[in-house]
Amino acid sequence: MKLINTETVKRELKMKNKKLPLKTRIKREWDRNAIVYIFLIPTLIHFLIFQIFPFAFSFVLTFLDWKVIGDPEFVGLKHWMRFLEDKLAWKAIWNTVLFSIYYIVPTMALGLILALIINSGVWLKGFFKGIFFLPVVTSFVIIAGIWGWLFRGTESGMVNYLLSLFGVDTQLFLSDSGQALIVLAGLSIFKVAGSTMIYYFAGLQSIDKQLYESARIDGATPFKIFWSITFPLLKPIHFYVAIITTIGSFQIFDSTFLLTGGGPNYATTTIVFYLYQQGFGGLNLSYAAVLSYVLFFIILIISLIQRKYMGQETKYY
Repeated sequence: MKLINTETVKRELKMKNKKLPLKTRIKREWDRNAIVYIFLIPTLIHFLIFQIFPFAFSFVLTFLDWKVIGDPEFVGLKHWMRFLEDKLAWKAIWNTVLFSIYYIVPTMALGLILALIINSGVWLKGFFKGIFFLPVVTSFVIIAGIWGWLFRGTESGMVNYLLSLFGVDTQLFLSDSGQALIVLAGLSIFKVAGSTMIYYFAGLQSIDKQLYESARIDGATPFKIFWSITFPLLKPIHFYVAIITTIGSFQIFDSTFLLTGGGPNYATTTIVFYLYQQGFGGLNLSYAAVLSYVLFFIILIISLIQRKYMGQETKYY
């Protein structure tokens, strides 16, 4: 009996379809998947109106001078040249990079540690999972208010009171240029670590338990098992979490808006907060559009770098 090579059959069908007129191929595709395309139409319309159109319009806006009132005026690369000379914009980018350094790795590490605790079969696992995830579903305004009280730069602040028990002087925290950004990063870590935990927990559940059993039989220590099996097999999760935490860190806005207002001395003015100030505070919509595209290109480049060095599949034989 002659075996049928499915790949060969698919290839031949594709060649036959290519020979058909375009109109015939479109009609055949529609007849096969009409119901799918019908259900996709609302999503496609939403995507075009609220994603593609604003993206394209904001790019056109970078070459115009428009303050909502009045007609837009074409100014070419004026706003792009302004960005290159804007020291505050570069400071905002540097503050955002610093925030990312304080935020990304600790968020990933804490999420992984919490996931390992839950996955270890700890007593009352469901209770601890809920406690760890509670900040994620709590209003950011409430958490920011509590955080501001904890890190109040006076003796009445909870953290300052605890430090005073060890003889440490009162710290200014949110009013100190060297500490404010770190405190804001701590707030974001506390808020997001629970969701990162869920991603890592899902990854831990997907690892074949036989790998652990084989390692234990061979006499591997818990640390060796984690470092040689668990950590490398979580590489797809590392990659995904690194991407979303990087994007989140470069889009930080709410904690700055609620707690510091960009101060002190612009120490917590991030690129998104500066964009907000330009677009909604000064109605410089065209310059704000330039800043948004700068942010887009920064995130795109970093994501591509992360994909190159973290996106490869890990295989075990």
